[in-house]
Amino acid sequence: MKLVRYGSPGKEKPGLIDLEGKLRDLSSVVPDIGPAQLGSVGLARIRKANPAKLPLVRGTPRYGCPVAQIGKFIAIGLNYADHAAESGVPIPKEPVVFMKATSCIQGPNDPIMLPRGSTKTDWEVELGIVIGKRARYVAKKDALAHVAGYCTINDVSEREYQLERGPQWDKGKGCDTFGPIGPWLVTSDEIENVQRLDMWLDVNGKRMQKGNTRTMIFDCAKLVSYVSHFITLLPGDVITTGTPPGVGLGMKPPTYLKKGDVVTLGIQGLGEQRQLVVPFKA
Repeated sequence: MKLVRYGSPGKEKPGLIDLEGKLRDLSSVVPDIGPAQLGSVGLARIRKANPAKLPLVRGTPRYGCPVAQIGKFIAIGLNYADHAAESGVPIPKEPVVFMKATSCIQGPNDPIMLPRGSTKTDWEVELGIVIGKRARYVAKKDALAHVAGYCTINDVSEREYQLERGPQWDKGKGCDTFGPIGPWLVTSDEIENVQRLDMWLDVNGKRMQKGNTRTMIFDCAKLVSYVSHFITLLPGDVITTGTPPGVGLGMKPPTYLKKGDVVTLGIQGLGEQRQLVVPFKA
């Protein structure tokens, strides 16, 4: 299933994309797409609904983040060997874990706002893992059974804040609008092999990133298992899993986003995003 949340910010309704690509309203089936709906019982309830009998949503409404009430937004850094190389750092021996603020989460096509004084705002197309079942000290072989589905994420980053203003990455990763998620959550049963998905990102129509999840240093099962040994993962938590090469930081000279730029990105089977870069607004 492709599950969505649509409507104006803060007033999103649950929806489903049917086999013809049409948006159907799920409000009569579930109140939202959040932690209570992401477990096996909640997803089974949605699956029982006949998409053809659900109300068709007309027009082109805004898509919000496809998951409501995200408790933790966990990120993995330097998880592609070629991205580590372009960043000038060694391949990590263990996953690099940091947090993105949940206040940075937004819809897939909402604008990216440059932070006040920013000169090094960068892009990163990433695969997102959405947890559907509580995970604590989970073995790798059992890890993906705790996953509700997957989504496209742009891990927007301010490199000066991240790398030049102290050893912690979080301050460069959690600025407002730095977490576009969606357009939809694709349930794990629809993804034949999550480690074989093409991914790409363009800036102003120019291809900047092109990769595939098969080149991850630590695959999705490893990441869920690893993180669960340090942090209990709960339904609705999101892990964004790292980016392939082609970020602005790695260019010669480095190139960063500016007002008026348009970022488009996508992952095979998980949908596409589009963001206009706008100046800081209080």
